[in-house]
Amino acid sequence: MHNIFDSHAHYDDESFDGDRNEVLAALPEEGICGVVNCGVDIATSKRSLQFAEQYDYIYAACGFHPHESAQITDSDCADLYELLWHKRCVAVGEIGLDYHYDFSPREVQLRLFETQLKIAKELDKCVIVHDREAHEDTLRLLKQYRPKGVLHCYSGSVEMAREILKLDMYIGLGGAVTFKNAKKPLAVAAFVPEDRLLVETDAPYMTPVPFRGQRCDSRHIRYTAQKLAEVRGVETQALLDITHSNARRLFFGQEL
Repeated sequence: MHNIFDSHAHYDDESFDGDRNEVLAALPEEGICGVVNCGVDIATSKRSLQFAEQYDYIYAACGFHPHESAQITDSDCADLYELLWHKRCVAVGEIGLDYHYDFSPREVQLRLFETQLKIAKELDKCVIVHDREAHEDTLRLLKQYRPKGVLHCYSGSVEMAREILKLDMYIGLGGAVTFKNAKKPLAVAAFVPEDRLLVETDAPYMTPVPFRGQRCDSRHIRYTAQKLAEVRGVETQALLDITHSNARRLFFGQEL
């Protein structure tokens, strides 16, 4: 398989500390032509840019994850603004809301999400949005600011996906579509128009079956793609070609 574009990964994660260079050097040989490495704070955003400078197939997203919201200062926001000008930075991310863990107060999450949406609009950057059990507030703010971007690791309903598509945003699906009893993700997978679908790993997380429980990397994306292709009634390589084209359009404004 080839033309594999992993629209969301975290190769800065400590689980890669022992073999990161080896993994990243090997990915192009496995058909990986693009990876967006997503920051969650200033340190990981800077590391994402370092990866993007070192490997020509890696691109960076810089942003503050909702889990980090309570620790983010005005100085951090100023630093983020500067990072987003880097030529290898293609998105503001990973940003959004997480009401499952509530590691940061919801009002703080909301304020920081809104701040980053404003920055994305100002700089004409797309956004990579994390939404976990915060569908109503996420949709409300996306409708208000109408950014270009993607709902990553999408966990909402078909009904919410319909609203996201009305905003001309994309839906990112990952390993969860391969999990047992994955009814909602599979319904979404069948519903999303082919020009609005992205595929991702969220490496090192969300490892697809049959490797669930192990560390995930971009090589595992083929198993997610196979399941998506099965659900949509297309060949796996055709689905990878489509999602590659979609990623190029979203992140670089290019049509293939």
